[in-house]
Amino acid sequence: MGLFKRIRDKPEKRNRLADYIKGIDEDGYYGGNGFAVDEQKAMQTSAVFACVKVLSETVASLPLFLYKSGAKGNKVKAVEHPLYEVLHDLVNEEMTSMNFREAMMTSLLLYGNGYARIIRDKNGHVVSLWFLKPQYMTVDRDATTKRLKYTYSDESLGMIIYRPEQIFHVTGLSYDGIKGISPIDQAREAVGLALATEEFGSKFFQNGARPGGVLEHPGVLKDPEKLRESWNRVYQGTRNSHKIAVLEEGLKYKEIGIPPEQAQFLETRKYQLNEICRIFRVPPHLVGDLERSTFSNIEHQSIEFVTHTIRPWLVRWEQAIYKCLLNETERRIYFARFNVDGLLRGDFANRMKGYATARQNGWLSINDIRKLEDMNPIPEEKGGDDYLVNGSMVSAKLTKKG
Repeated sequence: MGLFKRIRDKPEKRNRLADYIKGIDEDGYYGGNGFAVDEQKAMQTSAVFACVKVLSETVASLPLFLYKSGAKGNKVKAVEHPLYEVLHDLVNEEMTSMNFREAMMTSLLLYGNGYARIIRDKNGHVVSLWFLKPQYMTVDRDATTKRLKYTYSDESLGMIIYRPEQIFHVTGLSYDGIKGISPIDQAREAVGLALATEEFGSKFFQNGARPGGVLEHPGVLKDPEKLRESWNRVYQGTRNSHKIAVLEEGLKYKEIGIPPEQAQFLETRKYQLNEICRIFRVPPHLVGDLERSTFSNIEHQSIEFVTHTIRPWLVRWEQAIYKCLLNETERRIYFARFNVDGLLRGDFANRMKGYATARQNGWLSINDIRKLEDMNPIPEEKGGDDYLVNGSMVSAKLTKKG
């Protein structure tokens, strides 16, 4: 009751009580593991940075083409369409396609959403895209029209309200299908524990790799603060580690900290690395953890990474392009596709075996194979486009008479 009496008497302490209830301590950090984790802070964790980097760079570096549907189900690259250059080469005068997609993917992985302002020409074709920071964007419904509206509030630009057709919006995992949720916000405790572990290690080695302790004196010290400062000045820090201490007047030093091996420091760091990889669905070997990787399984893990991690992101991109960047007429003719053949290729020996099987069974020509290997085609008159089949094979419809 004495605690609440003191709080009632002083308004600033009443505010502190509210902070205690919310789980906020004196330094502004949150409860649980003791860290206020946001998207920017999370990137200071090596595991989060590595996962975001490998995913954003992979999606950004894949070839992205705009195709036009042709006769008999064929498709051709729509190089004449203005959107082709925007997607494949240059999204605006300041950003290449890779820079833009890398920034968008980083926003998706940290905030759950990627936004860009659409610029169209007089014919309604998209001619450029300008990246918008996700932390400044809110998405809600207009009270009058019931349509979505995008409100962008930036200190330099002020508040701007965009219509849905003015925004290229790629969403991540979502509760409502309209706006994605932040993976960092959902996994705040796991990321915070990784941050806390890294800070513990940093402070531990800053202290000369020695736990905290107390100095005991048999008598009464007139100025204990002066003794503490002189001790830290001589013995604290990595530069002063392993110095021999000289204790006078019955002074004794006793350690009170928990050694890192007892606190399972290394085990915690390893577990948090795998925990963060699980959040982003990234195989640990792609972020430098090769402890459980072998020569026989690492190729299959890489293929699974493309199939189960990269492919869902590519589908989100392709369908967002279809929805936001093509009008109703263009949707009947044009579509965007990523090319992941390079990621799925095996080693040289396995590729050659696959090409040989495809060549002998007539579903790949010489030029088809050379195209997959980034080689120049052989002229048609020299048989580059011919499809061959094994001469000993006949149709099952042919039967022998007699």
